[in-house]
Amino acid sequence: MDVNQEVLANLKTKIHHHLEVIYQDIATDVHLEDLSDQLMSLMRLDETFSAPDPYQNNWDQRDVFAITYANSIVKEGEAPLATLNSFLTRYFEPYINSVHILPFFPYCSDDGFAVMDFYQVNPDVGDWQDIHRLSESFRLMVDLVINHGSSSGEWFKNFLAGEGEGHDYFFTADQHANVSQVVRPRTTPLLQEVETARGTEYVWCTFSHEQIDFNFENPKVIAEFVKIIRFYIDNGAKIFRLDAVAFLWKRLGTNCLNLPETHEVVRLLRTLIEHVAPDAVIITETNIPNRENLSYFGNANEAHCIYNFSLPPLLLHTLVNGNCHYLKQWLMSMPPAQNGTAYFNFVASHDGIGLRPAEGLLSETEIAQLMTTMQRFGGRVSWRTTDNGIKKPYEVNIALYDALQGTHEGPDQWQHDRFICAHAIMLALEGIPAFYIHSLLATGNDLEKVEQTKHNRSINRHQWDFEEIIDQLQDTASQHARTYQELAALIAIRREQSAFHPNATQFTLHMGEQIFGFWRQSRDRKQSIFCVYNISPEPQSLLLSDLNLIVTDEWRDLTNEQTYQQSDQLLKIEPYQFLWITNT
Repeated sequence: MDVNQEVLANLKTKIHHHLEVIYQDIATDVHLEDLSDQLMSLMRLDETFSAPDPYQNNWDQRDVFAITYANSIVKEGEAPLATLNSFLTRYFEPYINSVHILPFFPYCSDDGFAVMDFYQVNPDVGDWQDIHRLSESFRLMVDLVINHGSSSGEWFKNFLAGEGEGHDYFFTADQHANVSQVVRPRTTPLLQEVETARGTEYVWCTFSHEQIDFNFENPKVIAEFVKIIRFYIDNGAKIFRLDAVAFLWKRLGTNCLNLPETHEVVRLLRTLIEHVAPDAVIITETNIPNRENLSYFGNANEAHCIYNFSLPPLLLHTLVNGNCHYLKQWLMSMPPAQNGTAYFNFVASHDGIGLRPAEGLLSETEIAQLMTTMQRFGGRVSWRTTDNGIKKPYEVNIALYDALQGTHEGPDQWQHDRFICAHAIMLALEGIPAFYIHSLLATGNDLEKVEQTKHNRSINRHQWDFEEIIDQLQDTASQHARTYQELAALIAIRREQSAFHPNATQFTLHMGEQIFGFWRQSRDRKQSIFCVYNISPEPQSLLLSDLNLIVTDEWRDLTNEQTYQQSDQLLKIEPYQFLWITNT
């Protein structure tokens, strides 16, 4: 459509305001008027755009994500992206409508998160045509690795040389700068010494010394990332995961985490993206304590979705402890997401099970016990350094299937049931569910890969041979086939229930500490679902009357079609069994 000049002027004013907030304390010659025009031009908003409807939910109960690396499944002689596409289409398309392909760009380390070139597909996995083909069948989520770039990339080489594109994109600090308050997820030194054409300088490395932080005080960096975003939209991206965005803005003398400028950058990017693609979604990846994570919703004007980072450690603790006290306590404290925002729920990822989001929710003793049990089950622990120099656990690295092989007492016979129960909880909770591909396939710990790479996170980054995983999925006796079939069936059920809309009403139920439950109600109030889970290795009993079912309705269990008519009926719930009791 033709651009309405008045609407265009209002949009420019809004962008200008974002930039004023971002740069108000920066002593630099930033010409905000020119920068506003530049950003609009880079997004081509001066040609055509669509004004977004406020508080619009660009999702419903049919939205389910798969998270995968481009080369999680490989076939000899074929580009991994092409193999992935054929596998997803064959096994997931009826159940999964959105796919997050983890960074598929050229990189030097961290399995893709040290990007060397933001505009290229890693030739080892395919090309942009492969990405286009995937985006034709699935809504595509891409990583905007916005905090840092590769020490091997052209931009950083130009930084060392002092000239060329990107030479002024990176953040430096005096070697004696007081960085004691800076919060980081790693134990390596924050400042790395490098030799440049200008002499010795010290670059800022929040993560590894191969991942150099960008300097967003330089408006050229914002302009570059706006250009990258438009490029990704043109190549099929609908959903943007803002990687490690909480660390984006640096100010000496602070913890350099969640600073106001960081939040304003997210607001700016949302404004730009949603005027190009009103159905696009921004998801912030902020592996930080729960209260800080929630702040990225803003006033429904920052992220559309936030990763629900506290869910994985709390759910894991619940299932290996056989007690839902802390999970229930947390769920009651979580605010309902406003329309236009949603929780992004997951219980396993390519990284690990973050422990920072459990801070303030579990005690240090409980976290230590969880770590000990996970190590007993083959897991590893990664560490971080606090602002006072103390080492603290950052995440547990383990495949979720093996993490749930038992309780604190040790392995038992309930591994599979416990694993399915975990995902049944995720599928029913308020929010959008996302499955890591190795959870859908019940992949176990890859200890051999850990030995090869010497990186803890490799334990949950197995690479399947295409023919091997097909054989496993066709063998109905395998854990892989059984898990895939049961999860696919649950996903199919979820997608048909209006009460499982990501923004449908949710209330926590109180049925003791071995039975976890919550109630969902559709937004039109026509459907109710009582979600009840035995999270212990012992059978539990529940009176149907404890759920306060309306006696005039007919109730049935979505998972087995059993009907309930007597309010005083006693339900026996087997270990890790769950019920989805609905009135429709």
